[in-house]
Amino acid sequence: MTTKDTTAPTSTPLLAWIILFGLALIWGTSFILIKKGLEVYSSDELGAIRITIATVSLLPFALRGLKAPTPQQWKFLLISGLIGNLLPAFLFAYAETQLASGLAGVLNSLTALFTLIIGAIFFQQKITALRVTGIVIGIVGTAVLIFSGSAEENSSNGLYGLYVVLATILYGGSLNIIKHKLAGLKAITMASLALLTVGPIAFVYLCTTDAFHKLSTVPQAWEALGYITLLAVFSTAIGLVFYNKLIHMTGTLFASTSTYLMPIVALIWGVADGESIHLMHYVGMAVILAGVLLVNRAK
Repeated sequence: MTTKDTTAPTSTPLLAWIILFGLALIWGTSFILIKKGLEVYSSDELGAIRITIATVSLLPFALRGLKAPTPQQWKFLLISGLIGNLLPAFLFAYAETQLASGLAGVLNSLTALFTLIIGAIFFQQKITALRVTGIVIGIVGTAVLIFSGSAEENSSNGLYGLYVVLATILYGGSLNIIKHKLAGLKAITMASLALLTVGPIAFVYLCTTDAFHKLSTVPQAWEALGYITLLAVFSTAIGLVFYNKLIHMTGTLFASTSTYLMPIVALIWGVADGESIHLMHYVGMAVILAGVLLVNRAK
């Protein structure tokens, strides 16, 4: 038995499409920025810097909106901050220590599939046989992509690709929380407060690392910090604001379709930076995107 999915309107406004393509461009670029940041900073340093800078950049909006959430909503803001921001920031950075940035961008497409699965299990969203087929196709494509390439690449890609898969599961949970539990909050208020709940955690951890020492001892440290700052301000802070707005304008499924546009941008950046992308990687990407597209088109 299925229940009606009321998370998306019957027609999609032009502004929603503009935001969707803008997010695909911003977030598709984030994977190459992570790669550049990792040239100097460790994955945990990068994750902590990213969340700290994003929190600071939206701090004025967070302070202005402190009274907006209900006591119950604060709990969900914390959960969203943890699974939608803090943990994925570390997972993606760690994954890209061994995984090509373009492939990480492709695997991020799984967010749309996990958004549907979590929505169906916990939030009574409609799930049909056709959508189940799309999910299965997406999983098959993931296996093809992760385990393609040379023999020595496979051992690392398989393991580190799973960190990206875990991050997309967390994203799927966060998207459903934003749609179903944080309705009524302005997009910028929601984004800034979710970051505020986890920003202090990231900063305290950052102080235990060598990141500040590297700024005065490593020649390329400031340049790498510049890449991470772009990542934090655009991909995390600004991107999160517009993503929250898009979710409330349209629905979780339409918003998550940005994840099958951004791989194109991510792969272009990866190839331009000299990453090795094999034929079977493209096959896996095509299968994943076919599954995601089927999930989002199925009624």
